[in-house]
Amino acid sequence: MSEVFPTVGDDLALARSGDGDAFARLVEPLRRELHAHCYRMLGSSHDADDALQDALLRAWRGLAGFQERASLRTWLHTVATNTCLDAVRGRGRRALPVDLGPASEHAVVDNAPATDVAWLGPYPDDPTGHYVQRESVELAFVAALQHLPGNQRAALLLFEVLGFSAAEIAEAMGTSTTSVNSALARARRVIAEKVPSPTQQQVVRRIGDARVREVVTRFSTALERGDADALVALLTEDVTWSMPPMPHWYRGLPAVTDFAVRFPLGTCGSWRHLPTRANGQPAVAGYLWDEAAGAHLPWTISVLTLRDGRVSEITSFIGAEHFALLGLPDRLA
Repeated sequence: MSEVFPTVGDDLALARSGDGDAFARLVEPLRRELHAHCYRMLGSSHDADDALQDALLRAWRGLAGFQERASLRTWLHTVATNTCLDAVRGRGRRALPVDLGPASEHAVVDNAPATDVAWLGPYPDDPTGHYVQRESVELAFVAALQHLPGNQRAALLLFEVLGFSAAEIAEAMGTSTTSVNSALARARRVIAEKVPSPTQQQVVRRIGDARVREVVTRFSTALERGDADALVALLTEDVTWSMPPMPHWYRGLPAVTDFAVRFPLGTCGSWRHLPTRANGQPAVAGYLWDEAAGAHLPWTISVLTLRDGRVSEITSFIGAEHFALLGLPDRLA
């Protein structure tokens, strides 16, 4: 006798009657895209964890009010959006060093972490994700979103990324279609000014995976060998290098080279690297030698932005907490 599996309708009925396992089955296929939506809204994977947990609790408690006028996916994204909007109202936007002030012309020795800034964080890559999904978590796009008020951010994401209609967005946000269209127009202007074209997904398709792997390998090797010439050969003339939570950042080959020679290639010590991905982009996990531990310990995740087969931006997220997020080991020999 064949086993009978519950349908979505069965699980919805069971969940409404208080069956937590049925609710979990309903949510599981949507969990990844809901989490990514929360990350785009909030700019932090850790904040996205909290927001998604809060949103699912709200959904569980409010399931009786789900009228099925829209799909369960639409309803859950509505709940998640409003949860994120509450979070946005409670704090300022997340930032990268480039948002805080002009670039430094020379390496800054006393570049202490800025603990009073809510920093943008990296996001783990989805190896099964489509290009359009990866484009929506690229660093430039997520960073640009943080410059938008919450309502504009939500409207743009719901319309452009998730495919909601203006009428659906208006219902989700408790406003009018006219207001939604106005928010979309303002949001698109900001994004057009701040997000470069082509996207990183388009760049990768153009130059090919083999060239991307070569750049990542050469970048890692140059750092491990302390080879400034090899590193510079990989960079564009207008390259930028930033290191949140350090507030100072650098633009252009002279400034970036001065920083690189003074610190990662000079005084930092012995490096080991692993190739990885974050925000849909190639990245390098850097481990720095720790004498007391007798091992190379997690130090920084450098997300690389490419242009014309070279590196145009390096965003190095400093902190061991990012390594667990990306599923990386906690030490290397």
